[in-house]
Amino acid sequence: MGAVDLLVDGVVRGGTARWVYGGSMLLCLALAGWLGLGRRVGRWETFGLVLLGDLGYVVVTRCLEDPVRHASPLMLLFPAFVAAWFCESWMLAVHMVATVGACLAALEPSYDSALELGVQVGVDATVLNAASAGVHVLRRRVQRLLRATQALSHQDPLTGLANRRLLVEQAPRVWRQARREGSRVAAMVLDLDHFKQLNDAHGHAVGDAVLRAVAASLSATVRPSDVLARVGGEELVVLGLVSDPAEAQRLAERLRSAVAAGRTDDGHSVTASIGIALVSPVDGEDAADAVWRLIDRADGAMYEAKQAGRDRVAAALPRPRTAPEWEEATPAGGSA
Repeated sequence: MGAVDLLVDGVVRGGTARWVYGGSMLLCLALAGWLGLGRRVGRWETFGLVLLGDLGYVVVTRCLEDPVRHASPLMLLFPAFVAAWFCESWMLAVHMVATVGACLAALEPSYDSALELGVQVGVDATVLNAASAGVHVLRRRVQRLLRATQALSHQDPLTGLANRRLLVEQAPRVWRQARREGSRVAAMVLDLDHFKQLNDAHGHAVGDAVLRAVAASLSATVRPSDVLARVGGEELVVLGLVSDPAEAQRLAERLRSAVAAGRTDDGHSVTASIGIALVSPVDGEDAADAVWRLIDRADGAMYEAKQAGRDRVAAALPRPRTAPEWEEATPAGGSA
């Protein structure tokens, strides 16, 4: 719209100022076209564009006959809002200082009195900076809300562990890593023994405390790359990479010992029956579907551990396959 001023008499100064004004409008069009191509703009590029907008405003006002009438400082609202929403706090602070300078440089030719100039610059800069500060505070609150919402959607509220949704979202990463490293994916299903009887005898508050104690103990035991999730009332799943069944067995035994070692402040504890299933990911399979097939096989092995006496590990041993790896549940030892 600013280019229209070139066609109106008495708005843009003549001579060099007219050429500078026209060049500024062309630069704005070029930047708009560059952004319109869908180019991804980073944090530093955004900061640079904001400062360029401040500078561009000063240049444009210097080319006008009456800057107060034809180029109000409110034109700086756009770069102010961009800085408030997309830039970091220190970048916004720099922009606020630049806003004061831009208002001063733009309005100075229109005022003979330093006092009047100072008052007008103070009013305009305060309005602009207050607006950008408000938007920045709003943005930070929205970000905190989004982080909290994401945490609620990915975490079990009682134990703080991952939930089913996050377990499924992590499956593609685990599958890719397994194919890249030539590893196997191990799913371990843990079910707390006699947990219902514990709840019935001592109440749900004690049951919740036991679950939190078990979650803390398991979190300290699993490896950093493993995914530990609560998928049911007293059922947990560990998803990770292993080189062979022996490694999976050793990890499962550590998890079983960790569950037994976890105690509440009142001394309550439980044991766990654990089922293991392994698979070698293949190209083209859907990781989200494959992980649940794997968990189902580990769940079957977990029931074998229950039937064999609880507080033990049972492994679903693989059979030869040409498609998905079907596995047969057999007890793999443990303590009664």
